[in-house]
Amino acid sequence: MLTHESRTATQQLLHTATGRTVSVSRHTPAAPPDTGHVVLDTAREPHDADRLRISLTPAEARHLAGTLLRHAAAVERPPALRPGRIDVDPVAGDLYAIGIRSHVLAVDQPLDAGGTDSAPTPVELCAAALASCAAHYAGGYLDRHGLSRDGLHVTGDHTMSQDRPARIASVSIEVTAPGLPPGRAPGLLAVVRHCTVKNTLDRPPDVTVSLSSTRKATAP
Repeated sequence: MLTHESRTATQQLLHTATGRTVSVSRHTPAAPPDTGHVVLDTAREPHDADRLRISLTPAEARHLAGTLLRHAAAVERPPALRPGRIDVDPVAGDLYAIGIRSHVLAVDQPLDAGGTDSAPTPVELCAAALASCAAHYAGGYLDRHGLSRDGLHVTGDHTMSQDRPARIASVSIEVTAPGLPPGRAPGLLAVVRHCTVKNTLDRPPDVTVSLSSTRKATAP
């Protein structure tokens, strides 16, 4: 079992439908020649008798597999320290594991698109980035003006284009801030309308796509 002292900021938790919590983390060696390893841990529950067993739904199994893949890759290839690095690896079908620094995310496709619906789609994450960035800026505005964040909520709705190329046609963001005085509304809206993600969409970045036959090794 993983001791409390061994846990790191890279720990990821999976809460299963059967009520068990599975922890996946990695141990990074302090110095050579020690080797890092991935740690899978779960606590013994009252209903466990002579042996401990973990029961997973297919979606949970895929999620766990993706998490293990990302942690294993991080042990073998420590992540680059430069900002903006993202690593994506296939898990099963349309499920992909995404590594961002020490964090693990996943994307999938809905059932009607051939996926298993075990995670959001890449397009949904794109819209979610805008909504969450708006929330970050709104929260910061409230903090700077000594206003309460209680009840702060952001809703994002997006629609897809009906023509080609495939793309998001529109996104609407609605900010709810019950503690905001009416006189502060224009200021909050001005801040949210210039959040980093919206600025990026307003002024699209240069995107280059290339093909590599082999993965480049990451320097430790």
